Amino acid sequence: MKRRIIFNDLQTKRQSKLGRIIVLTGARQTGKTTIAHHCFADYNYLAIDDIVLCGNLLKLTSSQWQAFYPYAVLDEIQKEPNLINSIKSTHDQFNETRYLLLGSSQFLLMEKVKESLAGRCIIMDVYPLTLPELMTKSFDDRLERSFFAQYVTEKLNTDIVYPSFTMDPQYTAKKNACDFYLNYGGYPAITDENLTGDERDEWLKMYVRTFLERDIRDLASFRDLQPFVKLQKYLAHTTGALANYASIAKETGVSVPTVQRYVQYMEISYQNVVLPAWFANPLKKLVKSPKIHFLDNGVLRAVLQKKGALTGNEFESAIVAEIYKQIKTYGLPLTCSHLRTQDGREIDLLLEAENYYIPIEIKMTEHVNHTDARHLLDLQNILDKPVRQSFILSNDLQTYYLNDNITAMHAAAFLC
Repeated sequence: MKRRIIFNDLQTKRQSKLGRIIVLTGARQTGKTTIAHHCFADYNYLAIDDIVLCGNLLKLTSSQWQAFYPYAVLDEIQKEPNLINSIKSTHDQFNETRYLLLGSSQFLLMEKVKESLAGRCIIMDVYPLTLPELMTKSFDDRLERSFFAQYVTEKLNTDIVYPSFTMDPQYTAKKNACDFYLNYGGYPAITDENLTGDERDEWLKMYVRTFLERDIRDLASFRDLQPFVKLQKYLAHTTGALANYASIAKETGVSVPTVQRYVQYMEISYQNVVLPAWFANPLKKLVKSPKIHFLDNGVLRAVLQKKGALTGNEFESAIVAEIYKQIKTYGLPLTCSHLRTQDGREIDLLLEAENYYIPIEIKMTEHVNHTDARHLLDLQNILDKPVRQSFILSNDLQTYYLNDNITAMHAAAFLC
């Protein structure tokens, strides 16, 4: 069991007046049920995929909900969206009732939530484990905030970074967590120390199969999954690349609107991150195509049926996904994009805050040099707000200050 960043936030929200209905949504197997059992142990647990139980629950009046289940967790609520109407009615009639709704299909769940529970609920996303969570061993472990999260929220300076990552007292734990994440991703089930590498690979293959057979069929009611499977594999092969929907359509044999719809399915089912292009400066010639990154590197490798070394794009996707998860999980006030000019200048990840930017270049190299910083120079000529600090994240164990505004450091040192 791992300590989760969301625990403290959930404990606070469940006590608030606005937390009478909390909706936890996310991909299958991200730990929603485990989180519910830990943080809401005093609530009745109702498994909505139990057909008999669900049928009986649908017969309850609001008064009966208040009498029998004033505090309840409803798991897999997307299996019977009509129950949301029951929760709404009970909420409106009885001030003391409280409910936690769990769902693994964002689209199906969110449509009903938006219709029925607008203004009545708090929606929270659960993602695969972040690196700080991967480093924990139990629910009771102390959970350290990553350097990245501290840098954003506590206004840290980069001069506190060790000259070499190996000097960090937690170097081994952080490096091991990062190596595990790059190989297997962050789904909680595969972090069991008793599992072998082959067993983890097999679990990930089954996860991909279940995603196709259940989540995507629920979303789209496909008669034929093959076009979607072909696109999924294409996106895995090209993770981190610019998305040209016309080219993807040609390669996969479907129409452009179908490609766009399939990409949306993968995004709303928490499989991909679609990183928009930054183009706020109308005076510059900027590429407007998004980049598509897989959200979990273990799933990506399972789709490709791949073992061994990562490509540069796969490494980039893994780091972008981790930063994205931490932004969402910590609730950091940042938005994500990438920047590319038509003459080839590129920033892998551009984080935007209210008053500044944090540009990030991602390199798989073990030896950073000054040429790796070339795209980070003179960004103020393009951007509309100041750059607080630029970072190069890599596998180089040394920390470099390439100028007053560019810091190169190991990716695990930044994200653990």
